[in-house]
Amino acid sequence: MPQTAGRLIVIVLFEGVDLLDVTGPPEVFSLALRETEEAAGYRVLLAAETLDPVTTGAGVRILPDITFERAAAGSIDTLIVPGAVEFDEERRVHPLVEPRLVEWVRVLAGRTHRITSVCVGAHLLAAAGLLDGKRATTHWSTAQQLAADHPAVEVDADPIFIREGNVWTGAGISACLDLSLALIADDLGEAVALRVARQLVMYLKRPSGQSQFSVPLEQVSTTRRIEDLRHHILRHIGEPLTVVDLAAYAHVSDRHLTRLFKTDLGTTPHAYIESVRVEKARHELESSDATVERVATLCGFGTTDTLVRAFRRRLNTTPTEYRRRFRVPQVP
Repeated sequence: MPQTAGRLIVIVLFEGVDLLDVTGPPEVFSLALRETEEAAGYRVLLAAETLDPVTTGAGVRILPDITFERAAAGSIDTLIVPGAVEFDEERRVHPLVEPRLVEWVRVLAGRTHRITSVCVGAHLLAAAGLLDGKRATTHWSTAQQLAADHPAVEVDADPIFIREGNVWTGAGISACLDLSLALIADDLGEAVALRVARQLVMYLKRPSGQSQFSVPLEQVSTTRRIEDLRHHILRHIGEPLTVVDLAAYAHVSDRHLTRLFKTDLGTTPHAYIESVRVEKARHELESSDATVERVATLCGFGTTDTLVRAFRRRLNTTPTEYRRRFRVPQVP
């Protein structure tokens, strides 16, 4: 492929690839092109092993623009490696890592200025040796597997995206939009990224260090009774919630309630309630102008001191410092 002017973005295609991983970034880059006309210089090409249609995990078929071989013949500004998963008989998630695809990723990376992965695409980068000695993220559901399979990679399951030199890794599927905005900001500045975000009706960007999942989603229960209790806690998080209250709601004894939480969620009722309150407080601090005192009340902490102690214990910071670092800019 002859070299082209501007920023050539190549997105890797393969059977079963997640559809949004592939279609999300081009939408963001196309808006950057519209907002800046020729200044952005983005050109997006979809590359696969052959030019045959590729069937995504959603069942939608996509036509590649070029082959891997032709893409590797030129210079690439940004390589985007999406991911795909499969499920075993017990519905456990496993990333798809096909050796031949890994080899092509390694070859293409050698022709690329900036390498990125979306969601479980990080497993392909890791298998190609591109994450060794680097900090990286992926979707929380496969983070433990990434760490186990690739000990040389420092896996951090919490951030939405991580940049290590010229290698960027993104978390969940929708985080491809956040990652794409960050790439635009890196190329063209925050002002252009803001204009694109407005077109997408998004925040300018979620900070790269912001958590990719919430506490209530992180801990998955297996019984209807615990699920009901979890929803009850969420609905009444601003109110006093004691073990006695929850036990009465669930029609069990205090001791039995504690045993249920330990068995199903691996924690105590008190610790779980605090984790949910901290998560709600994080959201309020990131997205609202409520005072710290008001946040403490809304989230059921009662006093500011209790809120501060919970933040220090769970996040090793204070509510004020957390807001300073992670406050999401409000789009007019």
